[in-house]
This record gives sequence, C-alpha cells and structure tokens, in this order.
Amino acid sequence: MKAFVVSLSLFCMTTTVAVADVVTSSVINSVQAGILCAPDPIGSVPAPNTVAGTTHIIEAEPEFVATITTVPASLGVGFGVKAQARAVDGISEVTMVVTHPPMGPDAVTLQSFQTRINGDNPSLTFYQFDYVYELVIGTWVFTAMSGDEALFSASFEVVDPRRVPELAGLCGYLDLLS
Repeated sequence: MKAFVVSLSLFCMTTTVAVADVVTSSVINSVQAGILCAPDPIGSVPAPNTVAGTTHIIEAEPEFVATITTVPASLGVGFGVKAQARAVDGISEVTMVVTHPPMGPDAVTLQSFQTRINGDNPSLTFYQFDYVYELVIGTWVFTAMSGDEALFSASFEVVDPRRVPELAGLCGYLDLLS
C-alpha cells in the first residue's frame, strides 16, 4: 500500500459514475473524494500497519482527475479524500483506517497509517495501486480517526477498469483495457 498526505487543488471532470458517499463529524469543515494519477515518489516512510510496510513521500501535489468514487482497479491509479478541519491549527495524530476486500497472501482487510488534517488548507490522503496484489475489486472505506472519534468516512467502489471506459487513458492505462 502506498498512501499519501498532501495539499491539493482540484480539477473536476463530468462523468456518469458514483459521487462520494461521505460522512463527517462536526470538527471537519470539508471533505471531497476523488481519483488521481499516482505521482512519482521521492522516498518512503515506515507504515507498519500496511501490507507494503511503507507509505510514499511525494514532492508534487497531484490533482483529482475526477471527483467520483468509482475507481478503476489499475496500476498507477490513486484514490482518496481531501479534508479540512474547522480548527485553524488542524488535527494532528489522525489514524487513517482503510478497509477493503481481502488482499495479498494473508487476506488482509484492514490497513492503517498516521496522518494529520490541516485547518488552513485541505489535506489529501490517498491510496495508489502499485502492485498487482492490491487490485482487489469491491468496497474500500477510508475512515479518519482521532482517538475513538471518527472524523470522516468515505466509501469507494473499486471496479474492473472495463466498467469505466470513460476514464481510460487519464492515467495512461488505456492499453490495459484491450
């Protein structure tokens, strides 16, 4: 798993697939979900509660290519949530919990990592498909936790890329549909 936390500006695309199913708490000012093309990492940090054991560090902020929650199961595609806290200082020590269908040889269904949610500008946390074993079709849920409090939760549906041909080519995976 490669998850990220960055600030983000948005570019919206019209499409016929599902829009975000998001639930937020009163401490969150805004949440937006979407898909993006995975940026090149410049490093990684340990994330022991993930299948890969690390998360990427990236230099540039990726933009959402679509603000939808139907995600093609394709290498190089990322999906996630842009959130902003009501408090200007933001919320530190946030645990992002990602649940999904069974993945890898151990059939892992839950991964988590540490992040924060900014208050002065939106923060982005996302998952990108780096490895074939990650391409599991079904419902994925991102839940941001602060202690025992759920700050927000967003659901995504990862599908066979042939189900969303209008997204083909956005991240350079058009050849995978043939």
